[in-house]
Amino acid sequence: MSDLTYTKELMKHFKNPKYVKDVKNANAVGEVGNIHCGDIMHLELKINEKTKKIEDIGFQTFGCPAAVASSDVVCGLAKGKTLEQAKKISKDDIVKELGGMPPIKLHCSVLGIEALHKAIDDYEKKKKRLIT
Repeated sequence: MSDLTYTKELMKHFKNPKYVKDVKNANAVGEVGNIHCGDIMHLELKINEKTKKIEDIGFQTFGCPAAVASSDVVCGLAKGKTLEQAKKISKDDIVKELGGMPPIKLHCSVLGIEALHKAIDDYEKKKKRLIT
């Protein structure tokens, strides 16, 4: 794969992302950016209070095709999972779902995971404050 050749699967997620949306009644938010490439991701979660499962998820990403596609895949993998299961989603999971990614763009696969982790942390911190 050359430095900027994207797979058909990656381009499918870039051109028609399923999870680009605002989440109604979101109870967790995560935002991350990469200063070197300029990619920025905003991710929202609606977490079920009883089951701790991600009921709804959406993102807005300003970035290259790999960043948008990776964000969409992260959302697809995380939806319906418990918070503990979602925390285990890895860069390798993202790259596998996309059918590969140019090595120069691998950092994009981490962006979505970082935003997901920040959103989960946001939720857990809010819950902790309510308890104390």
